[in-house]
Amino acid sequence: MKYSKQRESILRALAEKLDHPTAEMVYQAVKLEQPNISLGTIYRNLNQLAEQGMLRRISTPVSGDRFDIRTAPHAHLLCTCCGRMLDLEEDLLDAIDQKVLDTAGFQVQDHQLLLSGTCSCCMAQSRRDVS
Repeated sequence: MKYSKQRESILRALAEKLDHPTAEMVYQAVKLEQPNISLGTIYRNLNQLAEQGMLRRISTPVSGDRFDIRTAPHAHLLCTCCGRMLDLEEDLLDAIDQKVLDTAGFQVQDHQLLLSGTCSCCMAQSRRDVS
């Protein structure tokens, strides 16, 4: 993939925003340093970078695609209350991989796992609102 200033800005924005941003969020961050960039350019570059394996696309049922600069296998937790997305570290996934191998004879090589629910911050806020 050829070097481009736009792609460099997109990758930098993703590295600085570890909250798994949407294309729109990336656009807002990159637009600060490149005011003439278009949302279409952001989408096109994000898609190319995902296809090249330089970032991960995470499809979500509620907030559209999100993007992650971390390409190592890991899963994600999505809060359906606030939209926050967190990483689920691989050590928990290792046990699932082993169980799949033991029960189905299938060797897992990659994960695209998204768990939806309520984050600890939203649960705490909900408890405060009830009190």
